[in-house]
Amino acid sequence: MVAILLTKQIISLFLMMFFGWLIVKKGILQSSDAKILSILIVYILLPCTIINAFQIKFTADTAGNFLLAVGSALIIHVVLFAYVFMGDKLLHLNNVEKASIIYSNAGNLIIPLVTAILGEEWVIYASAFMVVQLFIIWTHGKSLMEGKKGMDLKAIFSNVNLIACVVGLSLFLLRIQLPEVVQATVKSLGSTVGPISMLMLGMILAGLDIKTMAKDKRVWLISFVKMIVTPLIVVLIMKYSGYARLSAQGETIVFISLLATMTPTATTITQMAQLYEQNVGQATAINTITTLMCIATMPLLTMIYFM
Repeated sequence: MVAILLTKQIISLFLMMFFGWLIVKKGILQSSDAKILSILIVYILLPCTIINAFQIKFTADTAGNFLLAVGSALIIHVVLFAYVFMGDKLLHLNNVEKASIIYSNAGNLIIPLVTAILGEEWVIYASAFMVVQLFIIWTHGKSLMEGKKGMDLKAIFSNVNLIACVVGLSLFLLRIQLPEVVQATVKSLGSTVGPISMLMLGMILAGLDIKTMAKDKRVWLISFVKMIVTPLIVVLIMKYSGYARLSAQGETIVFISLLATMTPTATTITQMAQLYEQNVGQATAINTITTLMCIATMPLLTMIYFM
């Protein structure tokens, strides 16, 4: 049942992506205009979604389940690091490929998907995964793409979405509810993150040379590893580890973390590749191919998890 709902929602999101692609192909907007939507998503829509997710009644069960979600996100990232370390010996991965396999587009896709198939009350657990990944991607991920060791604490703690997570969590723990008019505004803005994200991706896609990308066998190999092999291993580990049995709602909470792992490569990796003079073309190609693949892979992996 969940796999069917997920399939319908992914198809809906891809139809939204089509309209973003169409508006560029018709010359109404340019592919570069997607940057404006990207800024809106990062600095307004995602923070609103995250803060709204924490505007639920504080209970011991909810707090415990949030910690369970954080734990599952940490376990998954440990598995991913170990997996990529071993895979590097076999496939001789470059920095772009390593980052593309580890980091998922959890922000733009996971929240609208969780909202649609499970409900708003479950988004708080998606935020738990985002907190973990945001911290790791701006430490290890940035270091990897930059080719330098160490961490940029300023980049971590000035990240607007991490700030939103801290604000939302603080409000939740202190049992503070936003004024009704403020909460309504935050909720309305946050609810648009899915459609706007897909329009943005469609606009970006319209400006890419898909035929050239499709000829790169290495891109297809990494995309296959990212979207099928990697999440399948993670799903099987989490499914049979018994971790979900730590809570009555553990199966769904772990599924949310797994759903985040199943999403395409993080768009942040493409941005970092451009900033730190890595292989931007390869990063963009992997991001595009994995985005197209997820329409089939995510429902199939979900079926395996719930079997």
